[in-house]
Amino acid sequence: MKAENVADIEITGKIKPEYDKILTPEAVEFIAILHAKFNGTRKKLLAEREIIQRAINAGNFPSFRDETKDIREGDWQISGVPDDLQDRRTEITGPTNRKMVINALNSGAKVFMADFEDANSPSWENTLDGQVNLYDANRNQIDFTAENGKSYKLNESHATLKVRARGWHLDEKHVLIHGEPVSASIFDFGLYFFHNAKYLLENGSGPYFYLPKLENHREARLWNDVFIEAQDLLGIPQGSIKVTVLIETITAAFEMEEIIYELRNHLVALNAGRWDYIFSVIKKFRNFKSFVLPDRSQVTMGVPFMKAYAMQVVKACHKRGAHAIGGMSAFIPSKSEEANKKAFEKVKADKSTEASQGYDGTWVAHPFLVPVAIEEFNKALGDKPHQKHVLHEDYELSGEELIDVKIPGGTITEAGVRTNINVGILYIESWLHGVGAAALYDLMEDAATAEISRAQVWQWLHVDSAKLDDGRHLDMNLYKKLLSEEVEKCKELLGEERLSTGNLDKAVELFDELVTNSNFKEFLTLDAYKILKG
Repeated sequence: MKAENVADIEITGKIKPEYDKILTPEAVEFIAILHAKFNGTRKKLLAEREIIQRAINAGNFPSFRDETKDIREGDWQISGVPDDLQDRRTEITGPTNRKMVINALNSGAKVFMADFEDANSPSWENTLDGQVNLYDANRNQIDFTAENGKSYKLNESHATLKVRARGWHLDEKHVLIHGEPVSASIFDFGLYFFHNAKYLLENGSGPYFYLPKLENHREARLWNDVFIEAQDLLGIPQGSIKVTVLIETITAAFEMEEIIYELRNHLVALNAGRWDYIFSVIKKFRNFKSFVLPDRSQVTMGVPFMKAYAMQVVKACHKRGAHAIGGMSAFIPSKSEEANKKAFEKVKADKSTEASQGYDGTWVAHPFLVPVAIEEFNKALGDKPHQKHVLHEDYELSGEELIDVKIPGGTITEAGVRTNINVGILYIESWLHGVGAAALYDLMEDAATAEISRAQVWQWLHVDSAKLDDGRHLDMNLYKKLLSEEVEKCKELLGEERLSTGNLDKAVELFDELVTNSNFKEFLTLDAYKILKG
């Protein structure tokens, strides 16, 4: 393995002693080879996203592609699913800090998705510590002692580990190749794969990944090309990598089967990434009044366009022999027994619906909810590991249902505007503080829910100043008034010690810029990453 034309590699992040086993010369060279071969294609695909957005702005909305009709109508299946990914009835997700990794793997969930993306604030320390923690977890060498003296260690029997790398749009600014930041996707995938793939395969598992934020099948093809190259470089059999793709963009919803096809030798499932999907709908159609959504709390999986999306994920997966994994329940334990009771009821209803739709598993954000979700899927699955026999052959989707976002009775309320401002700011503050999964008001918020918050406020302000349910319009004056009041609430919640970091001021400035600028920013994390310390 030799990196040609990649002699200039610079790592600007601090190298702690424990990183030596991760940032080995061989591992860095492996990443450099992948960067040299695939970063040009990545950049072209990101440029294509801008072209597609301009077409949507001009009224050319997404639809099922004529040129890939033969794929959708073809007779083909994925290559297969490993034994330790056959039963995925409940998965838990979260960041890669040491305590979380242990607790998630021990939670009773079937799969733990260790997240370098939306639940992670990608400081250099968080990113590299996460790689160390996963390296140790795969070898059952992980333990943790809290400040109170409580110790944590990995159970002998635990969840199967899957890793979510960062999306194609993100860079890793601490690793430069010829002065150019390496793709964060290649960096996260490359380090984990290089150090763990052979070990996992030798011990009855494999290198398993989640792929986020794909916009179309060409972006899936790029991942597949990366996988082929990576397996060849390490002498690992083709098809050893197994991935689940999150369908969390509206454009990808029209290309589910094409995405499965491109990755058919590596793909085992699609996941209904509901929060990013809602964000994508707002983002892609942001300039159209007919696409203005009501309060986030009213955009549930029961509204028509979300139900159509959910059903299509199941149909596409089971038609091709893949699993369908449901969306996130973001509730977390509260000090209030009444709040916990209500959360249980909502999660049970949500998971019962997913199980009845034919999903093979689902997501939760906290070990507290694992038994609740598993119970609902146990009712549907019984002793079966999945329900891929549910084919929905009588369900036909024209495509119009995916972009018909009318929600009967939907309203925009002052409370909804306030929640978006408050949660958006507090999440950004947490992210800048180094915590990408923020516990706010009995919910686990991540970058996706923060994106919904700021995108909705932007759209409500810029698309004919949206009308509130009390008759007022959300103009700039009303927004500034609400912003000022919500910032005071944020200060009270955070306290003096947290305020002294200055991160709240930065978060307010960034949130305000994102929602008042006439040009919509594609991802808040791109600007936030520029000011993230470490």
